[in-house]
Amino acid sequence: MEELKVNKNPGFFARIEASYPKLRGAEKKVVSFIEENPEEIIHLSITEVAERSDTSESSVVRLCKRLGYKGFQDLKIHLARDVISPEKQIHEVIEKEDDALTIKKKIFQSNIQALYDSLEVCSDDEILRAVEAIAKARIVEFYGTGGSGAVAIDAQHKLLKMGMKTYAYSDAVLQSMSASVLSKDDVVIGISHTGANRDVLHAMKLAKKAGATVICITNSSKSPITQVSDILLHTASKETLFRTDAISSRIAQLTIIDVLVAVLAMNDYENYYDNLQKTRNSTIEKKI
Repeated sequence: MEELKVNKNPGFFARIEASYPKLRGAEKKVVSFIEENPEEIIHLSITEVAERSDTSESSVVRLCKRLGYKGFQDLKIHLARDVISPEKQIHEVIEKEDDALTIKKKIFQSNIQALYDSLEVCSDDEILRAVEAIAKARIVEFYGTGGSGAVAIDAQHKLLKMGMKTYAYSDAVLQSMSASVLSKDDVVIGISHTGANRDVLHAMKLAKKAGATVICITNSSKSPITQVSDILLHTASKETLFRTDAISSRIAQLTIIDVLVAVLAMNDYENYYDNLQKTRNSTIEKKI
């Protein structure tokens, strides 16, 4: 089978998602113009982009640097890859006429790409802040519905094995009830690909009001969930027509959970190792 083609650098729009909260007003105006005219940007000069976005050339240059590009030309090259690259179509879009082997290849590529992109856009500093908050927490709660609910349950299982008091709620009523009685010593981790799930958002607002530290795992830097969160953990995975709730989204979320758990364990190895042995031994008699 032909070798999988994966871009090991995050795409333009993945970088935008991760950096958007940190952008200034003028930089956001440039982003809005680019998002509305992605194919046209490739043929414009920096002066034309500045004029048509009602900003300045220096704002465009600052945006390029903030996104990690060498300059405007470098930004245009990467944007062009996102807009017209055949590889982009290969790993994102399943066409009506695709056969089983083609679909297999595209889905594998999409999932691998989601991990590469998420690796780049998930902030190292935010990971460390999340680990610190979880390590100090009295209780850690995970909120998610649908596919994200399954991720929440997996996260609870991993932390419980390490001896941490943790709960996962996928029911909207239970999320809200539990969130309302938390304290400043607790941590809530809300999981939502779109970041706009009303049930999870409502529960996280209640948790924040109660004084808990609120962490989100989401794909969208512009979503409502980021506005109520103290710590933001970003993924970069795209869902398409027949791949809403795609496994690529779950893989990225699960991988972030794995990172948090592993870093926690290494920071207090003896304690967590001892707890892991206890929880494993607790189920020995149940095994055939």
